Amino acid sequence: MAYYTQEELDKLGFKYIGTNVKVSDKASIYNYEQIEIGDNSRIDDFCVISGKIQIGRNVHIAPFCLVAGGEEGIILEDFSGLAYNVQIFTQSDDYSGKTLTNPTIQEKYKNEFKKEIIIGKHSIVGAASLIMPGVILAEGTAVGAMSLIRKNTEPWGIYLGNPAKKLKNRSKDLLKLEKQYLNEIGEN
Repeated sequence: MAYYTQEELDKLGFKYIGTNVKVSDKASIYNYEQIEIGDNSRIDDFCVISGKIQIGRNVHIAPFCLVAGGEEGIILEDFSGLAYNVQIFTQSDDYSGKTLTNPTIQEKYKNEFKKEIIIGKHSIVGAASLIMPGVILAEGTAVGAMSLIRKNTEPWGIYLGNPAKKLKNRSKDLLKLEKQYLNEIGEN
């Protein structure tokens, strides 16, 4: 993968860009002025990142992800990650047939649902999963591949399915590794 240099990233006009950030030159990024990216985070090839987005430190967004923050925004907290082809939407049309849909239609004829999404610290989302508007993935949530997340999760839970259901609790051992890592890089 080819990544922008720090100098190139600084010139793109991000709201905030940390150090040691890697963004693929093959990612499509819109609304730079609304996007914040923390230290040591990475966005890979063929991602589409748009709208109001806040990416913490040590966050990874794998190839082919769609992160559509829209007006409401998406927060990806520290040490979270999205596997290949994850899609996150902060807005959705009304599919009931009572209103018109799609971006070519004026707002007065639509009934869009718009709400912020939060991906909690140490959360990981498996390949090809879909996260709907308003969802909060609590700290430490793990979502299995091809899951549909429509509701908030509980901290340190493992979820899977369509719709996703909690399978069991997730280990917190990684918190010890986080402390070691931060000590090693001199930030704790």
